[in-house]
Amino acid sequence: MCQHPRRSFGTFSGSVQGTRAIRLGRTSGAPSGARPIPSGGPVRIRHTRGRGPVVLGTALGLTAAGLAAVPALATAAPGTTAAPASADSRLAAQATLARDLTARLGKATAGSYLDEATGKLVVTVTNAAAARSVRAAGAQPRTVSRSGADLKKVMAALKRDATVPGTAWAADPKTDQVVLSVDRTVTGSRLAKVRKAAARHGAAVRLARVGGEFRPLTAGGEAIWTSGGRCSLGFNVKKGSDHYFLTAGHCTAVGTSWSADQGGSRKLGDTVDGTFPGHDYGLVKYASAPSDTKGVVSLYGAGEQDITGAGEAVVGQTVTRSGSTTQVHDGKVTALDQTVNYQEGSVSGLIQTTVCAEPGDSGGSLFAGDKAIGLTSGGSGDCASGGETFFQPVGPALSAFGVELY
Repeated sequence: MCQHPRRSFGTFSGSVQGTRAIRLGRTSGAPSGARPIPSGGPVRIRHTRGRGPVVLGTALGLTAAGLAAVPALATAAPGTTAAPASADSRLAAQATLARDLTARLGKATAGSYLDEATGKLVVTVTNAAAARSVRAAGAQPRTVSRSGADLKKVMAALKRDATVPGTAWAADPKTDQVVLSVDRTVTGSRLAKVRKAAARHGAAVRLARVGGEFRPLTAGGEAIWTSGGRCSLGFNVKKGSDHYFLTAGHCTAVGTSWSADQGGSRKLGDTVDGTFPGHDYGLVKYASAPSDTKGVVSLYGAGEQDITGAGEAVVGQTVTRSGSTTQVHDGKVTALDQTVNYQEGSVSGLIQTTVCAEPGDSGGSLFAGDKAIGLTSGGSGDCASGGETFFQPVGPALSAFGVELY
């Protein structure tokens, strides 16, 4: 969300011609209202705490064949001692495994998540053959009654019958249900409509009330300014010799020229593309090539985090967000493929987390270790009272714009 009539998250801090960094400070608390959050400029992240684990892919469904190359599952040769894998490399391997299993198992799985107690990848399955494939691949199967296809049918029905501003839904692989969230603005006849739609699906849908209001959040990472408000820079990207940065689509929808200061004296670049609603990603081309071509995120006094590539989120994973309003915060991934119905329109395919955010954090960076995970979209609440926050996965943005992280 940009800082115009709505609340915004994040502000830009860093030089325009020199190193462009996103400074992320960390405070306690969780989000309390859904709203998009922008970010700007090449990203540098500084954590006040240790790095979170690398994000894992969420889809499941893979037979044992084709998983042999997953590094985290490799075993030592006879007579040798295997070197311990780092937490980041192990999580990256789990993400790859989750993605591969999803592709292979197809309808025989309803998703995956990390077990909080063991850290092991748990893959839901609907039959014994799928369970054997999951075990052979090195993950833990859990049999459920509803398949991913079943849950998708439920979500398609909710899209038809319960799409009103202030609602959101996603599949929860831990409970094998679709969680239908309703914010405080949904009352009266609209609430009755939503409850009726949920009741049609019995135990397959769990209705959850949210204290805040789902809305886009405006600032994140280091602040970037436009005539329509303030947002945050997400990640630096490039296409050939041209340099760009990613931010939220609801940010690029309200402005075309971006600066490092509110007065506009330090120009960063101009919007070249963006999508919102539907998705929530935007692309800004730098007016001049950044002198610092490293893809790093500043951690607000705690050093920098190098970003080496894109990762995929997994339910239960620890992730970190950087934004100019609230700086650096950690939390857990709670759902994938989330649909959120903002007042401005519906956005699908989002990542839901417990990481707090506030207006001005929109567009800011979500990452796990050295992997870029997403861009801050919106949420409910704030970092004092708690709430939910939604992120646009970075992978679809890279694909849509034909750019790469650097």
